[in-house]
Amino acid sequence: MDRQSVDIFCTVIDNFGDIGVCWRLAKQLQQEYQLTVRLWVDDLVSFAKLEPTLALHLSSQYCQKIEICYWPKDNFPTSIQPYDVVIEGFACRLPESFLQAMATQAIKPIWLNLDYLSAESWTLGCHGLSSPHPTLPLKQTFFFPSFDERGGGLLRESDLLIARDTFQQDTNAQMHFWQSLGYAQATTADYRLSLFAYENNAVPALLEVLTLQTDHSFLAVPEGRVLANVTAWSKQNLKAGDCITIGSLTIAVLPFLSPSQYDQLLWACDVNMVRGEDSFIRGHWAARPLLWHIYPQEENAHWPKLDAWLKVLKNVSPHDVEYYLEAQQGWNRGDESVDFWRTHWPYMLSAQPIMQLLSEKLSQQPDLAARLIEFCRKQ
Repeated sequence: MDRQSVDIFCTVIDNFGDIGVCWRLAKQLQQEYQLTVRLWVDDLVSFAKLEPTLALHLSSQYCQKIEICYWPKDNFPTSIQPYDVVIEGFACRLPESFLQAMATQAIKPIWLNLDYLSAESWTLGCHGLSSPHPTLPLKQTFFFPSFDERGGGLLRESDLLIARDTFQQDTNAQMHFWQSLGYAQATTADYRLSLFAYENNAVPALLEVLTLQTDHSFLAVPEGRVLANVTAWSKQNLKAGDCITIGSLTIAVLPFLSPSQYDQLLWACDVNMVRGEDSFIRGHWAARPLLWHIYPQEENAHWPKLDAWLKVLKNVSPHDVEYYLEAQQGWNRGDESVDFWRTHWPYMLSAQPIMQLLSEKLSQQPDLAARLIEFCRKQ
């Protein structure tokens, strides 16, 4: 890419999803392409959960060779010189003064609107389309991450799948991982599961089913919103570090994990319950069965997105996939039926070949960062 510097703007909306994607992208652009990256974030407190080394009182600081800047929504500094490429994370709307500065550049920055991931077909028609600014000599281009090779790709570091395979084939590495979290007993369970979701009424019924299985399951629950459902079901005020066993189910509440720790958690589990976008994408690279809790939107606008992803699954493996798809729908409608989960849970455990096929198929496509680099080279 002829242009060597990138501004990334991120508004933290859902605590960790947007910043999770932007932070991973920033690191990949710097580490793999040696670009100068400046990341603007409006919520350093949430960001610090992912990157504890951040100093909350600094308006500008360097972390892993990336400049992290606090983005004040009022009184954005007017002296900032825009970089060669400007990425607007998830339609977060750039500061007006920054747009004005972009417009005065002799060579205008490449302005990309990085949108949310969706398998919906209309995104392919919009991917790469440009829209001129109504008053300034600027244009923004819409960039859609995608499961389809015609779209913008998925976030995937170049060494990610090698690291995954090495970890999943090394029982000692997995043992060390669980020991580092304080839960060596996870390795003796028949199944290891992770739960990271929004509040979900289906949780009590699913947990009830897991307590009644003949096999023993170990459920790792990173701190987050779904913990309220687990706490209510268990009738115990659970917090990070707690571990309880009810029937054939052991539940461990984990502290907030770093991005690399979370990747390893997904790799170490037999089934992962994920949410939003960042953990959803990482769940695919784990190549393990997953339940996706899509971000709920008003007027059920999220259901077409869920249905589009279910079609991706069906296209990968049209046989023996129906119960797996039904489980995704039940999870997202908050199905409270114990009978539903008793019927569908075995198909979650047996969906490994489906997700392995999908992960392999997606890994053959260029990743999101590579697609971005390719696009900028052509400008």
